[in-house]
Amino acid sequence: MMNKPRGLVTTASDEHGRETIYTLLNQASAEEATQSAALPWVAPVGRLDKASEGLLLLTNDSEWGARITDPATRLDKTYHVQVDAFADEGFLKSLLAGMRTKEGEMLSAKQARLLRSGNKNCWVEIVLDEGKNRHIRRMVEAKGIEVLRLIRIAIGPVQLGDLAKGGHRALTAHEKSALDRAMRGNS
Repeated sequence: MMNKPRGLVTTASDEHGRETIYTLLNQASAEEATQSAALPWVAPVGRLDKASEGLLLLTNDSEWGARITDPATRLDKTYHVQVDAFADEGFLKSLLAGMRTKEGEMLSAKQARLLRSGNKNCWVEIVLDEGKNRHIRRMVEAKGIEVLRLIRIAIGPVQLGDLAKGGHRALTAHEKSALDRAMRGNS
């Protein structure tokens, strides 16, 4: 698992020359190569866009990764989202009821709740059990509100916790088992 920082794209190579998550993994692998064996090749499980940050799973087991991202699994993904407006009860209810994007697609959240608010913006927790391309950003933009930050904090039972931004570590056996149980329980 990795705590993906903003500014990196979730791909092996980028036709626009942008830095990818592999920039971090290659740096870590080069540092570790002097101490022990290098990291095995891994692929991202799903995506976080360039402007998004937080929990990103990586695996060398493509079947396992495909199960996690399969919409039929309905595995919850939890995000903390800073928006440039105050999220009143009406806004939160509209996220749950769903809204039509400018492309005509209907998008909704499984859960939404206010975390904290200020005078000009607030933080909302949004849970999705399916994820479409830029799902949260497009859903919020349909309400005329801008997403300022978007951080994925959990995938199923696996929490980002205090993993440093840009850091990565192997899932524990307990975390892997918990993910497997959650997928079996949801399918």
